[in-house]
Amino acid sequence: MRLTVNGGPVERELPREATLLHLLRNDLQLNGPKYGCGLGQCGACMVLIDGVAARACVIPARGVEGRSITTLEGLGDAARPHPVQQAFIDCQAAQCGYCLNGMIVATVALLARTPAPSDDDARAALSHNLCRCGTHVEILAAVQRAAVLMAAARLASVPPSPSPSPAPAATA
Repeated sequence: MRLTVNGGPVERELPREATLLHLLRNDLQLNGPKYGCGLGQCGACMVLIDGVAARACVIPARGVEGRSITTLEGLGDAARPHPVQQAFIDCQAAQCGYCLNGMIVATVALLARTPAPSDDDARAALSHNLCRCGTHVEILAAVQRAAVLMAAARLASVPPSPSPSPAPAATA
């Protein structure tokens, strides 16, 4: 089977029962997505499939053939974190780390479709991700901080509009 993971091509032969999470963690050694519940209920295994948040523990690996998968590792790294990762750092939105992967990936997906979410939007988008240690206030603050950072990044990447040319001098 062939797919794209974090921008690079991947080709593997897999057993029929292999999940996307098994491919990512066991075969590709990507440890961002975590094995949490194995039932698709906690969000620890969340990845982006063609930009849409999905739970990798319940998705057959063969079901994503030809698709683009982005994991936490594909968003950024320590030297150049994604704006959402930076926001979670800035807001100290991690404690035990159990939910961190899913919260960050879900936030990336939320901000892709709703660049300026309300707190209610953020709560709804993150409501299916289980946080065991209670950093909900910091996580919601990180979502809002990420929206600001991403808006600033968009503005910085837009080239300035050309200045209007001065009107030609009138000839007599």
